[in-house]
Amino acid sequence: MSVTASEEELQQAGVAELARRAKSASRRLATLPRGRRDAALRAAADAIESRAAEIVAANERDCLEAARSVAEGRMTASTFKRLQTSEKGVAEMAGRVRDVAALEDPLGRTLAVTELDEGLTLSKVSCPLGVVGVVFEARPDVVPQVASLALKSGNACLLKGGAEAARTNETLYDIWRGALAEFEDVPADAALLLRTREEVSQMLALDEEIDLIIPRGSKEFVAYVAAHSRVPVLGHGEGVCHVYVDAAADLRKALAVVIDSKTQYPAACNAAETVLVHEAVAPKFLPSLVAALVSAGVEVRACPRTLELAAASRGLVPAAEDDWATEYSDMVVSLKTLRDFEEALGHIARYGSRHTESIVTEDGGTAARFFAEVDAAGVYHNASTRFADGFRYGLGAELGISTAKLHARGPVGLEGLTTYKYLLDGDGHTVASYSSGERTFRHRRLK
Repeated sequence: MSVTASEEELQQAGVAELARRAKSASRRLATLPRGRRDAALRAAADAIESRAAEIVAANERDCLEAARSVAEGRMTASTFKRLQTSEKGVAEMAGRVRDVAALEDPLGRTLAVTELDEGLTLSKVSCPLGVVGVVFEARPDVVPQVASLALKSGNACLLKGGAEAARTNETLYDIWRGALAEFEDVPADAALLLRTREEVSQMLALDEEIDLIIPRGSKEFVAYVAAHSRVPVLGHGEGVCHVYVDAAADLRKALAVVIDSKTQYPAACNAAETVLVHEAVAPKFLPSLVAALVSAGVEVRACPRTLELAAASRGLVPAAEDDWATEYSDMVVSLKTLRDFEEALGHIARYGSRHTESIVTEDGGTAARFFAEVDAAGVYHNASTRFADGFRYGLGAELGISTAKLHARGPVGLEGLTTYKYLLDGDGHTVASYSSGERTFRHRRLK
């Protein structure tokens, strides 16, 4: 195969060959100057913007087919919503790529320096992971988000989108590669697209070529990837997010936070699925909350105590035990009245997915305990769970939200795509001289 393969050759290549090409590209990307990476990103953003009509047309063809799947019950309405884009959506894609280009360079940063001895200095310096494989469903904006974050951080990427967005993904990928082809020093294989479900299983076995797998999809899909991969996995887990309305809550704030958390974009993984209400404010708060939710088109599934306190409210249905652990990704919410703060902590610990949890309270001590004791990637006070997003955090874009604790947590941006290496600069130093006592270590931290 030629050094720079045609698209036809790439489509005929096996996953192992594509991964080897990505590995080779990653070595060149790791040394590519920031200015060239940023220029390539800006060119890609311009290309996406100028060819918006093609992207929207491809997406409309995907959506036409997907609409039949929704009608036949093979696709959920929330998945269909995530699939859709528009001229505005394409403009946002381009804007996110420019945002990434404008971020500080994550590579070559000196994280720590230690003088081990005179003339022997150890530096801890940031560097790329290498090759990242991302498997995702529905959302077409993942292609430019992942490709831009990977390029900015000096990584090559293998992308596998869902079949439901095949035309949109293919169009975006072609535009991306075409834009980068104008830069001779940017390797053509910086981003490569996989096209079949079978290729995912093959990719999971390539631990010598791929450094990290990021699955974005259902809880079951992420679990499958984690169980079958020989490559380290950074799981984009489900989002069973809570808003807890405390006894000391400002109920005006509470209503605004709950409604935004649930209805602003219910298909997102950071939308609230359960609202917990302290019984001290429940009699006053529940009627207005239920009325606002139902008015917004939300189905409310309530615990027995809530049904009793809001008996006059319309639209309430009894909650089942499964509701407390369900990620609806839709206009449905479960609602529970609790005895106290301790019960709220226990409920979140039992049913939460360690994604994002929010408390509404004017009691600083209670908020501090919530921050300290809730185990989640994002823990909020008087704020909507919908803020859990890489763009809103100032990361430019994100690969997804990790509910794991190792390597990266929460919205995964540039830092999640870097690691570090230790650089030791000496002058003929040997360990024997320290073992014999001839020399001793200083271990002095330097700025």
